[in-house]
Amino acid sequence: MKKIVVSGKTIEDAVKAGLQQLQTREDRVKVTVLEQPSKGLFGLIGSKEAKVELELIPDPLEEAAVFLQNVFRAMNLDVSIEQKKEKDGMLFNLIGNELGILIGRRGQTLDSLQYLANIVANRYSDSYLRILLDAENFRDRRKKTLEQLAERLAEKVVRSKKEVILEPMSPQERKVIHAQLQDHPKIKTYSKGDEPNRRVVIALK
Repeated sequence: MKKIVVSGKTIEDAVKAGLQQLQTREDRVKVTVLEQPSKGLFGLIGSKEAKVELELIPDPLEEAAVFLQNVFRAMNLDVSIEQKKEKDGMLFNLIGNELGILIGRRGQTLDSLQYLANIVANRYSDSYLRILLDAENFRDRRKKTLEQLAERLAEKVVRSKKEVILEPMSPQERKVIHAQLQDHPKIKTYSKGDEPNRRVVIALK
């Protein structure tokens, strides 16, 4: 954590100077008064300025973004992050070229980066924060693919009267399958197995 020590005629002056130096707001720092100002003889000789320590309080989203940028630099990728508040949390939309390497097979790399970004952010947060990572609109495209897959497999189960076990999926992807088929009149879904090999089962009711 970044700390600076600043002096000023008054505590307020010292804090103000420190905030300018750190280029931040007062609610983003912890202030510790090291020395109170005092007037010397005749108000002149031996007078002491106030001395304060300002400790920058890390912003969880900023820390997560810095972590991701360090990963991208290590991979020699030029990627910018566009942040947007969403219903489910804060969306970090990745913008740049060659994003396929960050998405990975069926979004596995993107999921791993999202998991790590959440760990970093919540290390600095008092309440739980959720960061969603996306690139090239992958999340929406993957959701549509899974919804279509769910419908196709449901038809297959109805025709064959045999249950279908899908390949292992992340909790978010399993949720898409369950949600798509929850109102199906003839089909039920449930998950079985342990992470990371937990699978969705599509079966007749």
